[in-house]
Amino acid sequence: MNEHTVSAPTDSPAWTELIDEASRLRASSIRDLLDGPRDFLKIDESGVLFDFSRQRLDQRALDLLIELAGSMKVAEIRDAMFDGQAINITEDRSVLHVALRAPRDSQFQSNDADVLADVHAVLDKMADFAEAVRSGSWRGSTGEVITDVVNIGIGGSDLGPVMAYQALRAFRDPQIACHFVSNVDPADLTDVLSRVDPERTLFVIASKTFTTQETMANAARARAWISGALGEQAVSRHFVAVSTAQERVRAFGIDTDNMFGFWNWVGGRYSMTSAIGLSTMVAIGPENYRSLLAGFHAMDMHFRNAPPTRNIPFLMGLLAVWNRNFLKIPTTAVLPYSQDLSRFPAYLQQLTMESNGKSVRLDGSPVAYETGAIYWGEPGTNGQHSFFQLLHQGTDDVASDIIILARPCDSGAAESSDVARQHEMLVANALAQASVLSVGLTADEVRAAGTDEHLVAHKVMPGNRPVSVILVPELTPYTLGLLVAAYEHSVFVQGAVWKINPFDQWGVELGKKVAAGIVRDIDAEDVDDPDLDTATKASLAAYLALRDPS
Repeated sequence: MNEHTVSAPTDSPAWTELIDEASRLRASSIRDLLDGPRDFLKIDESGVLFDFSRQRLDQRALDLLIELAGSMKVAEIRDAMFDGQAINITEDRSVLHVALRAPRDSQFQSNDADVLADVHAVLDKMADFAEAVRSGSWRGSTGEVITDVVNIGIGGSDLGPVMAYQALRAFRDPQIACHFVSNVDPADLTDVLSRVDPERTLFVIASKTFTTQETMANAARARAWISGALGEQAVSRHFVAVSTAQERVRAFGIDTDNMFGFWNWVGGRYSMTSAIGLSTMVAIGPENYRSLLAGFHAMDMHFRNAPPTRNIPFLMGLLAVWNRNFLKIPTTAVLPYSQDLSRFPAYLQQLTMESNGKSVRLDGSPVAYETGAIYWGEPGTNGQHSFFQLLHQGTDDVASDIIILARPCDSGAAESSDVARQHEMLVANALAQASVLSVGLTADEVRAAGTDEHLVAHKVMPGNRPVSVILVPELTPYTLGLLVAAYEHSVFVQGAVWKINPFDQWGVELGKKVAAGIVRDIDAEDVDDPDLDTATKASLAAYLALRDPS
């Protein structure tokens, strides 16, 4: 079989050779590998150093991974994405989130139409609105300036904005606080409403179709809260929409002039640089938001143009395939040593697991190999006192991404010796964990430290856990965009190798459909819905009995 026409990665000769390479490298160790040349696994882009030297592979294994990517036509599929072809085949859609951050003079097409004019028209409209809110020229219905913005969304309409808002703390307007409501649990919105003043609060309702169950339930409550406090006529001054559903937006009471649209070629988890980023732009301002887009675009162009051996997302994606399929590591911990990046692991959970949590190939046949890994994590140093024990001495290997900032985010920190010292402690902890996870500590080294023999086995650290270290000069809008785009394209590379579609989410859609049916059952107090399984019927009956004990 021609290796450039294989329909599954397991059909590629490179796959078989990689199995042999993994067997060979299991007898080696990262400690041994670090004694050899490793610069081929370190790449600098715009001052951000992506260091993969602590991964458990050598040049031969990397060459075979790149050969595997060639067999699966990863570069060709990448080019098709940038060209606007409908690579999301289950929904017959282009995948053009890269167009959202492209300069005005670029060209991106979908269905033979250039999309950049529309993209920048929305960005310009967002900038005008953000400036109006920030300057105080947009006011609430009673003439008060806006001091609180509440973003109501879920999934991609929440995780990106809340992650960026927290990450870019140092760039936020101190006069405007943003809040994020996503959970349909009423406690989420209740908590936010208890902390804001209706006269000074603006709601951003983020739902492409304006039918998302959780979002619209929260939006309806927020609307009732505003109209109850300020009157029905206040709705149009306290609500804007990020949506494409003009009639539903109008019916809600929002002036469609204050509706910010996006397109079906923007997937939810790839949408933080679309109009979904409106709250982000209000928080950090249009100029900083454009810097965020520039960081995304820089990585987009790096991914499009750099050769595979020096291409950061290519290598990130191929290393993820290597760890998942050949080293049989099922999970990756994302460990940002930055409190400002504390929501980054949650953001990556959706990006990676909703994209590549698939067991069916593009042609509809079942996969015969592992696909998407489990991604999770917490910021350091908190995680060290929580789950790192398992990372170091647990029975399962876990791959880790450790993200380090060279300079702290606090303004004035350079002049504060206390803050600088704390940051140095943080960096030291990050580097120490990267070392111990990958290199470990042998029994002889434990003995040499004077440990009693009966404790030696307990203090051995096996190491050999793959670690990537990403060293960022400073957390800015630009470097955040660069970082997020690297992960986006890494997910793409994995999906292309596995021959799955990273851009649909049918499992999520089914859950929504079943939930809607159960809501109707609860309203009707029907515990015998023939569409439900027996266990769910029993749980529904138990719930109704507990809800209404009389």
